[in-house]
Amino acid sequence: MRRTIIFFLTIVILTALVSSCSRNDSSGEEAETAIPVKIMTVALGNVVQSLNYNGDVEAEYEVKVFSKIPDRIEKFFVDEGDRIAKGAPIAQILATTIEQAVTQAEANLAAVKAREANLRLEYERAQRLFRENAMSKRQFDAISAQYEATKAQVRQVQAALASARTQLNDATVTAPIAGIIGNKYYQAGDMAMPTLPLVSIVKMERVKITFDATEEDLGKLAIGQNAVVRVKSYPGLSFEGEVIKISPVLDPVTHMAKVEVLVNNSAHKLKPGMYAQVEVTTGVIRNVIVVPRHVTIENTSLERVNGKDKVIKNYYVFVVKNNQAEQRKLNVQYVNHESIAVDSGIKVGEKLVIAGQNNLRDGITVSIVEEEGD
Repeated sequence: MRRTIIFFLTIVILTALVSSCSRNDSSGEEAETAIPVKIMTVALGNVVQSLNYNGDVEAEYEVKVFSKIPDRIEKFFVDEGDRIAKGAPIAQILATTIEQAVTQAEANLAAVKAREANLRLEYERAQRLFRENAMSKRQFDAISAQYEATKAQVRQVQAALASARTQLNDATVTAPIAGIIGNKYYQAGDMAMPTLPLVSIVKMERVKITFDATEEDLGKLAIGQNAVVRVKSYPGLSFEGEVIKISPVLDPVTHMAKVEVLVNNSAHKLKPGMYAQVEVTTGVIRNVIVVPRHVTIENTSLERVNGKDKVIKNYYVFVVKNNQAEQRKLNVQYVNHESIAVDSGIKVGEKLVIAGQNNLRDGITVSIVEEEGD
């Protein structure tokens, strides 16, 4: 019996000790529940409205150069990536037949000119005799007609020679514009065909990005709007551009319209064929409460709106009031990838949690460790 009493007393003492330790630990935990946060003061600002698209970079101008002569390519004077001036030679086409035609036309012209010279002398002599009544009108008219026919023949042979020389000049294919050789479709020794270009020449001082805009977006887009272009090749770089063309008609299948943005490219960093992301500025909301988007907690839910299920995205933030976190749901006017324009949910001057918000819950005690701007 005595042993039993001692055992129970020992249990009671141990229980009391454990309870005391638990109370001490609990009070320690309560002292440590303040969550450290960083805050900023809510203020008015401006939010840029924009639309984002994907498109391909194209040269502002691209000209395909064809050979007018369907013959073998003797030599190329350029290669892909070479700069070329207007009128500079691109390729030399074999033109043996045309060269022979030029030689023949030159010989014909020399012969007919010699004949013309002889007939001119005879015509001038006939004129003198006719004036002196030493030649009949019929004889004079015959010589005059022969001389005029020979002069016409000279003009005809000269035209044939000019045509042959033009064709011979076409054997040296030249650049119609200054630019850069984009693609080269043949090699020396290939047979040039009129249906396939020899090369393409591009002007890259400015490039354009073409993308498709939805019917809904067309009401927000306008010629002259600023645009920012980004490409994967230069992740830390952006290029300024401008909307220069909006198609007046929509594709009947996709119900989308072509839009072009023109970008200065004097350094030739943007290459035709690159994949580009385009952000077009469509407006600015001024003097509105601005919340950085990264400080919000986004929640997507399925809600019933006007009798239909609709996916709704809600945005929540925490503000600090009396050293406690208070969760607020934002009434959002506009959202872009950086900022949110807020109609209601928070007020100017309130302390908005911008770091540590993911560890908070409504009503929890917080400790402000830093305020943005201090």
